[in-house]
Amino acid sequence: MVLIAIVFVQILFAQNLVAQNLPAQDASSQADRIRAAMEPALAKQRASVRKQIEAAGANLTSWNLPGSAPEGADCDPVPQPELGRMIDEAAQKENVNPDLVREVARQESGFRPCAVSPKGAQGLMQLMPETQAQFQVKDPFSPKESLEAGSKLLKDLLDRYHGDLSLALGAYNAGADRVDKAGAVPDIPETKNYVLDILTRMTQ
Repeated sequence: MVLIAIVFVQILFAQNLVAQNLPAQDASSQADRIRAAMEPALAKQRASVRKQIEAAGANLTSWNLPGSAPEGADCDPVPQPELGRMIDEAAQKENVNPDLVREVARQESGFRPCAVSPKGAQGLMQLMPETQAQFQVKDPFSPKESLEAGSKLLKDLLDRYHGDLSLALGAYNAGADRVDKAGAVPDIPETKNYVLDILTRMTQ
């Protein structure tokens, strides 16, 4: 967990260097450059995540299938390349890893903009009503609005936990109050699986 925090701080530093030194250009090109700058750090993170998975062993047999949408998501996923363009633009605005935004959206809704969870989370990034109000989301089922607000939330959580990706993801899933109380990823099977699912896909 400590290694992931250190590596992700390095990732954020690399992102900032890229953002400060690149000339104005389209978001997709900047996202590609950010990915390239982060690749050495991601390689180290990949090894760390694999160790976590091996240590967790049988506890991971209950993983949710990546890309599975909540009940009631009776619509098609947002098509490529429109999805990729919107993700790159939203991530670039907040200076977060576009792969992180993509994998959270995949985990939350399977890229289905009409998804609604039993707890009331809505849209591509499964935003709760209070989060929608916080980021002034007018239409939670708009893929663009959902991605923009979800990226802002991820940025806020990464800042709150000093770049610790595991804690940020844990808070996105279970709420920051639970992460703050535990001082770690909460001991909730769904949340632990959620964090490991996303980290694993990001580092494959």
